Amino acid sequence: MQPTIDGLKALKLFGMLTALESQLQAPDSKALSFEERLGLLVDTELTTREDRKLQMRLRLAKLPQNGSIENFDTRGTRGIDRAQLLALATSDWIRRGQNIIIDGPTGVGKSHLASALSHKACRDGFSVHFDRAPRLFQKLSIARADGSYSKTLTTIARKHLLVIDDFGLFPLDAEQRQDLLEMIEDRSASLSTIITSQFEIDHWHQIIGEPTIADAILDRVVHNSHKLHLSGPSRRKEKAAQMKLAG
Repeated sequence: MQPTIDGLKALKLFGMLTALESQLQAPDSKALSFEERLGLLVDTELTTREDRKLQMRLRLAKLPQNGSIENFDTRGTRGIDRAQLLALATSDWIRRGQNIIIDGPTGVGKSHLASALSHKACRDGFSVHFDRAPRLFQKLSIARADGSYSKTLTTIARKHLLVIDDFGLFPLDAEQRQDLLEMIEDRSASLSTIITSQFEIDHWHQIIGEPTIADAILDRVVHNSHKLHLSGPSRRKEKAAQMKLAG
């Protein structure tokens, strides 16, 4: 079997190699037909490749948290409808090129929810770019300075899902307004965006600053969006209090 094992390594069929080694160590596998054993090898290779692609998507997405949408806690006063959340967990909204807007006070789990939806998107085969708004605009400013602005915008535009977290922490300047318009314009036809913010949509005109550009951005985002409003006390404060009591 060594030439076969060496051949699988040379072809980088590591899933089939793992499955073959398992079969060689399992006496019961000899009772299977050739077709059955070959089928198991192929299934393992396919599973291994899909898992490798998923890990790559997650690594490139750089999600701040790894929680799954299935385990997202909708109890208490978050104000989220469980049925709506389960519908969004299908990622069908990404297939339709729709957006999600998540607002609510600080600490209620907006970033956590955006991360969980992004994690599910990666599991469903979609590419994701996740960034906090201040860091995203900083990256684009640096890209302008070093000549990689167009390349950076193109990289973001190729992602099935763009997540802009903590939008509205500061008013946008002229350069940032243009950056946001460019990103949204690239996505308005068929790609999806999640935006989280402490501020409701009514305040976004003031954050963006320039009425004409604000209208253009909101027209492309809001009217094709699922809107989620989270409420309740800060989960960070609750966890801190629990840890203090436990200590």
